[in-house]
Amino acid sequence: MEIGQIVNTYGIKGFVKVMPFTDNINRFEDLESIYLQTKKGLETFEIEEVKYSKNMVLLKLKGIDDINIAENYRNCYLKIDRKDAVELPEDTYFIVDLLDMEVETEEGETLGKIIDVYPTGSNDIYVVKNEEGKQILLPAISQVVKTVDIQNKKMIVHLLNGLI
Repeated sequence: MEIGQIVNTYGIKGFVKVMPFTDNINRFEDLESIYLQTKKGLETFEIEEVKYSKNMVLLKLKGIDDINIAENYRNCYLKIDRKDAVELPEDTYFIVDLLDMEVETEEGETLGKIIDVYPTGSNDIYVVKNEEGKQILLPAISQVVKTVDIQNKKMIVHLLNGLI
């Protein structure tokens, strides 16, 4: 599961600046190690230190001891094992679980698959694309999203007037 992306270096001692993909950036303190998705594949790194700067996470990873080494990991994604994921409140989902999910109306009409999720502040927006390439934007609100079946990758929605 992706939990962030290295967007820059920080200082000269090998810290990397991470844009977190999580609502709770303090969760990085609970991790002992992470994976970095590099051109060579997944590389494992122990976390030595966690700091914060505004809404960014600053990580010191074991073996990355200066700015030149840290620069090599810019734009890499940080991943964790599923077992290390935080437990979510009811009716909230990991984006990775929603992507490629089949979306149908309550009447059984197939709308397409979720290809992206946009956070808007008040609620997320699901981008659903059908086989013809047409996209529909669905607000992630209880009036629209009726059921979400993570196991079978299927969502049932109620289309409010004006959504399509």
